[in-house]
Amino acid sequence: MQMARRPKRPEHDNHERWMVSYADFITLLFAFFVVMYGISSVNEGKYKVFSVAVNQAFGSNGKAGEGSAQHLSEEEIYFKSLVDRRNARLAEKQRIQNERMRTIAMNLNASMGAFLKNGQMSVMQTGRGVQLDINASALFNQGEADIQAEARKTLSEAAKVLAENEYAIEVEGHTDNVPISTPRYPSNWELSSARASSVVRLFIDQGIVPGRLKAVGAADNQPVEGNDTPEGRARNRRVTITVLAPEPEAEQVSQQPSE
Repeated sequence: MQMARRPKRPEHDNHERWMVSYADFITLLFAFFVVMYGISSVNEGKYKVFSVAVNQAFGSNGKAGEGSAQHLSEEEIYFKSLVDRRNARLAEKQRIQNERMRTIAMNLNASMGAFLKNGQMSVMQTGRGVQLDINASALFNQGEADIQAEARKTLSEAAKVLAENEYAIEVEGHTDNVPISTPRYPSNWELSSARASSVVRLFIDQGIVPGRLKAVGAADNQPVEGNDTPEGRARNRRVTITVLAPEPEAEQVSQQPSE
């Protein structure tokens, strides 16, 4: 016996589906224009203040043309004056620091004249500060790290000059590339470190605050000349004393123009 099939319900086309897609499209389009508007709406006044500050900080010409100063707002003029005063203070600090470093170099030259006279030392002013390169033969016997008696007198005079300021001092020991192997100094690392430490200990004995001092052993890794000649090896055997110039202080403008 066959069962009667139910008649199929007629399917009606949904003629309103396009409205859902259209509504989604309009929503996305509206969001897109909101974002674009947000990106494009820049505070022109703040942008001008920022532009003037950047130009001043990098030393570029911040003028927009003849007569442009007449169009600067009070905010811009105020901020520009703060930047100018800050730059002037930084320049003055740098000038004073350079003058102090030159004075230290001159005083060290005077106190260590014996080394200079014999060509055993050089003094120079570098980006790091004041640097003294002393030939190791003027301080130590070969293969030793005990400072000779005459050299102790000269270094003691230098310590008096260095004690007059509060700058950090770095003492580096350097050797040539000829290997050393003794019970006391198994390699050039130990010898160079011991020589730097001997100078540091002398400075401490002469009243320099230990916290200002640093001893570094570099062995033969920082030669100033080639090690293929006796003269070059003699130049590489040295102690370098550097009076470190302080890092420039970063200043910030303490007051900001009101919005």
